[in-house]
Amino acid sequence: MGLRGQLPIFAAASADPGPGDLAGLLIGPGQVIRMGGTARVSIVVDAPWRVHALDDELRRRDLTMQWEPSTVEGHFGVRTSYSGMLAPLSARWLRGAVKAPPAGFLLDGVRLRLWFTAAGTVSPDSPELMLRLGANDEQCWTPAARALAVLGFPVEAARGPALRISGRRRIRRFAELIGEPSPVVPLTAWPA
Repeated sequence: MGLRGQLPIFAAASADPGPGDLAGLLIGPGQVIRMGGTARVSIVVDAPWRVHALDDELRRRDLTMQWEPSTVEGHFGVRTSYSGMLAPLSARWLRGAVKAPPAGFLLDGVRLRLWFTAAGTVSPDSPELMLRLGANDEQCWTPAARALAVLGFPVEAARGPALRISGRRRIRRFAELIGEPSPVVPLTAWPA
């Protein structure tokens, strides 16, 4: 909870889940593909708990997913089924076949939760949090940093590519925004 026990206005728990929340995956390393009047979102994750946590999140949005081992050792490809519910998201995010955030893109707790679930890490040794970006999605990097700054999270670029948020107070605020972890998430993998 935020100050005086109030839920922050942009917190994940303050909004109903919907398919547009998957913009949190797309601002990171997620991809979207259109097929006719449908679309699907896919992302490669580095741990089995992420597969299960994303499955929980997608089910809350009435979306189904599949997963399989990735070509990268120890990683897993996760993708939604093609759905008409994702067509508006793809229309906002695709310029031809190229992924690009819509003008004025903003983050909230729900989108941050999905991004962190798929591609975020916390440091056990220092007050740092990393959010992985798409290696070939340079057009998303500056809008992602800008959207985080609007929420009060100034970031530094890091190798990976990734964005780094530093400071105990910022990490605590980030944890408030994204809410409690899914039961499948290891406690050390979620910001506290």
